Amino acid sequence: MRWKSPARWKGLRTGKGTPLSPLAAALRLLARRPYSVAEMRRALEKRYPQSSEVGTTIARLREIHYLDDKKFAEHYASSLVRNRAFGRQRIRRELKAKLVDYRHIEPALDQAFTETGERELLEQTLAKKLRTLRLPLTPTKLASLCQSLMRRGFRAEDIFKAVRAHPELRTVAEDASPPEEENF
Repeated sequence: MRWKSPARWKGLRTGKGTPLSPLAAALRLLARRPYSVAEMRRALEKRYPQSSEVGTTIARLREIHYLDDKKFAEHYASSLVRNRAFGRQRIRRELKAKLVDYRHIEPALDQAFTETGERELLEQTLAKKLRTLRLPLTPTKLASLCQSLMRRGFRAEDIFKAVRAHPELRTVAEDASPPEEENF
């Protein structure tokens, strides 16, 4: 059904007449997705640049455990391992991009890789990529494969060991040198 005029749906809008308090805005943001403390502070300061209530809002959200960097980092890292099959380096970059406190990143990574080891995750990802790869493998295809695995956050040494362990890739891998480690 199409809306015929703006007057018909005007009453369905919420929050347009009265401005929201920073706490109400923060709760709306948190209803969509989890935020780190610094990420929420940045979002609220952008929305309320002159408000002194942003600090008290952040403190209140931390007090009622709606904002917790440690819990956020653990859940986010675990989700990236399970659903996206990212390696340790990529998850570290993602957590830094989410402005998570640096003290919570390494423990979250350690906990995320306790269920599934990084080496096992690399083997699964490589096997999945090999199913779509057309053989025979050329040095260019091997380099592309290694670069794609490095973008997923796996270490170059681990990638090369995993590639050499596969018999169909061993002949090309022995001629090539290990890819250079990217620093981000």
